[in-house]
Amino acid sequence: MARDTIILECTVARKEGKQPSRYMASRNKKLQSDPVEKMKYNRFMRKHTLHKEIKS
Repeated sequence: MARDTIILECTVARKEGKQPSRYMASRNKKLQSDPVEKMKYNRFMRKHTLHKEIKS
């Protein structure tokens, strides 16, 4: 299967020691080999922050 399920975790909250938000996403392994980075909403910090792919 070409699609892979990944977990995106907030990097800003992790650095500040706060609770990070996590999102589930999918990517095509054949077309996108780099780790995924997206701006997503962190409900604990109440703002949009950078979320990076973590090992699943």
